[in-house]
Amino acid sequence: MNRQPTIAVIGAGYWGKNLLRNFHELGAVKAICDTNISLGKERLNEYPSLSFIGNTDDIFSDPSIDAAVIATPAETHHALAKKAILSGKDVFVEKPLALTIEQGEELVALSMQKDRILMVGHILQYHNAVIRLKELIGQGELGKIEYVYSNRLSIGKIRTEENILWSFAPHDISTILMLLGEFPASVQAVGGEYLQNQIADVTMTTFEFKSGVKGHIFVSWLHPFKEQKLVVVGDRKMAVFDDVSNEKLFLYPHKIEWKERMPVASKAKAEIVPIEMEEPLRAECLHFLGCVRDHKQPRTDGHEGLQVLRVLHACQQSLNSQGQRIVFAGAAREEGRKGSVYVCQTNPSLLKTDARGGEIGRDNIKVHPTAEVDEGCKIGEGTQVWHFSHIMKGSVIGRNCRIGQNVVIGPNAVIGNNCKIQNNVSVYEGVTLEDDCFCGPSMVFTNVFNPRSAIPRMKELRKTLVKKGATIGANATIICGHTIGTYAFIGAGSVVTKDVPDFALAVGNPARVHGWMCPCGVKIEFKGEEGQCPDCAKRFIKQGDCVTINLS
Repeated sequence: MNRQPTIAVIGAGYWGKNLLRNFHELGAVKAICDTNISLGKERLNEYPSLSFIGNTDDIFSDPSIDAAVIATPAETHHALAKKAILSGKDVFVEKPLALTIEQGEELVALSMQKDRILMVGHILQYHNAVIRLKELIGQGELGKIEYVYSNRLSIGKIRTEENILWSFAPHDISTILMLLGEFPASVQAVGGEYLQNQIADVTMTTFEFKSGVKGHIFVSWLHPFKEQKLVVVGDRKMAVFDDVSNEKLFLYPHKIEWKERMPVASKAKAEIVPIEMEEPLRAECLHFLGCVRDHKQPRTDGHEGLQVLRVLHACQQSLNSQGQRIVFAGAAREEGRKGSVYVCQTNPSLLKTDARGGEIGRDNIKVHPTAEVDEGCKIGEGTQVWHFSHIMKGSVIGRNCRIGQNVVIGPNAVIGNNCKIQNNVSVYEGVTLEDDCFCGPSMVFTNVFNPRSAIPRMKELRKTLVKKGATIGANATIICGHTIGTYAFIGAGSVVTKDVPDFALAVGNPARVHGWMCPCGVKIEFKGEEGQCPDCAKRFIKQGDCVTINLS
C-alpha cells in the first residue's frame, strides 16, 4: 500500500478522543463510530469533515476503510477486534488486548491466519524517554540490573468493568518486559477493595526473573496526587523515568560502598538525560499507520499484547488467592517439587507438577521436561511434546497432536488438530498444517526460496500450506511457496517443487503424480474416470488432474 491508510476510530469517549485527535491531525481518519449518538454529534462538531457511523458492522463492511482503531471498554475489545480482522481490516486495539488468555490467543492466531496487522496500545513503548532508557540499559550505562519498580497512582477515572490491575498495570508490565527483555519466572499480587465489592482499587505486584532481577508494580486510583514513575536500579547507576516531571529521565550515579563490612550509600547529584520531546500517542499512531501502509509487524504486536495478558492473568490468579506465588511453567520445570502454584505458559490455567516433578500437564497436555515451550504459544488439549523439542514464540498447535523428539516448530507456525510430527522435523515460520497431517521422520520444510548466509531474507518468506489429511514421507523435502492438497501422499525422499493436487500420490525428485490415494491411505484403483478404494470401497471421480470423492 503506497497511499496513506484510512481508518475508523471506534469509541470516541475518554481515550478515544485523544486517538481521534492524533489520527485526524495525521490525515488518516475517515469515520467515527460510537453507540452514544450525542457523543458522536459532539465529535462531529469538532471534526465536521468526518462521517459518524453508529453501527460497527457498517465500518467493517466499508471497503474504503483499511483499519479500525478500537478504544471502547475493555470487555468489548475481543469481539470488536475479531470482527474487524474477519472483515479484512488491520486493527489497533487499546490495552488490554482482551480480558482472557483464550480470547487473546484467538485474536493473535486469527490475525496470523488472515495476515492482518494487530497492534496493542502500550503507549510507553513509544515514549522517547522509555526508548532512551532501553538504549542506556543495552549500552551497560546502569551496569547489571538488579531491581525495577513502577508506581502508577492518581485520583482518576474509576472503572466498573475492570479493576485497577487491568486498568493501569498493562502499561507498566509491557514496559518492564521490554526493558528487561525477559518474561517473569513468578509473580505475586495483593490488593484492596474499598469502593466496590470484588473490584480492587489498589494492588501491589512483585516479580522475580530468571536473571535474578526483582521488581514491583504499585497501582492505585485512590491516591491524593498523580505519580507515574519507573525506577531501574543497576549496580553502577540508577535511572528514574518520571512522566509527570518536565524533565522525563534522570540518572543517579549513586554508589554503595562497603566500610567495615557494612554497606554505606554514597549519593551523587542527578544527571538529566536530554530527551527530544514528542507526544508519545502521536508517535504510536504514526507507527500504526506505517505498519498498515508497509504491512510490517508493530513494535507492540498481538504477541507482545498476549505476553502482557499472560502476566495480568497470573497476577489476577495471585490476587484471587490472597497473594499466592504464581510460577510460570518454564520456571516450574526447573523448580521441581517446591509446592508453588504453577501456570503453563502455553495456556495459563492452574496446574501442579506430577509426583516425580516430571512432565507438566494441563487438560491432558504433556510437555517433556527436556522440551522448551516459549511464551506466547498456544497448545491444544491432549497434545504431547516429546524429548528435546522446541516450540517457539507465537506458534499455534491444535488438539491431540503428537510432536516427536527433536522437533522445532515456529516461530509463528500453525498446526491443526490431530497432527503427527515425527522425530527431527522443523516446521518453520510460514508453514501451516491443517488437521490430521502426518510429517514423517526427518522430512524438511523450507521457507526461503533462495537463501544466502550473508543476505537476510526473512522478509521474503514464501508460505507453505499442507491441507487436511495429507501425508509427507520420511526424508521428503517441501520447497516453500507450495500447497500440498487434501489427503495427498508424498513418498519418502521425494522433493516437492510445485503444488500437489488433492488425493495425489507424488514421488520422485522432482515429485510427480504417480497415482491417487484414498483418505484411508490405500491407492485408488481407477477404471476410466471412476475409481474405488479396494480397502474401504470409497468411490472417486477423476477429471483431468482433479480427483474428488463421488458423493452420488
